[in-house]
Amino acid sequence: MVKPSLDVSVLIAAPAGRILKAFFDADALSAWWGVAHSVTAPRTLGPYVIEWPPTDFKDEVLGRLGGVFRGTVMEFQPATGFFVADAFWLPPDGEPIGPMALEVSVKQDGIDVTRVRVTQNGFEESDRWRRYYEVIGFGWERALASLKNLLEK
Repeated sequence: MVKPSLDVSVLIAAPAGRILKAFFDADALSAWWGVAHSVTAPRTLGPYVIEWPPTDFKDEVLGRLGGVFRGTVMEFQPATGFFVADAFWLPPDGEPIGPMALEVSVKQDGIDVTRVRVTQNGFEESDRWRRYYEVIGFGWERALASLKNLLEK
């Protein structure tokens, strides 16, 4: 059986450095990802902690969405991206899901265009893990569209 994971990408007409900054700047995170609070440091062993407000609705498997995503930045390269290890999602209700790895890579794809690729993996066989990947796939697609909109203004 195939282990679920996440692999989404988008083309954004902005330089790599500006895109990566949007993953660490509190105001930018709030604008494109709906983040309520964040503690992030773009450096080796820096924290990557993002908090969203709990949703008003409940998913039938996961409960309310939102909560906290936390991990440790293991690698940060200003021109190519970053890698977060030992990541967990702490939902507003229920047990944490993790550990996972999150990687964001950026690569020039044309004169003024950068490809942003987000991958996430880590899995234990359960309905909660499977549902988590179903939900975050849609979430990341919306978030990256919002990031594109923000940076291309």
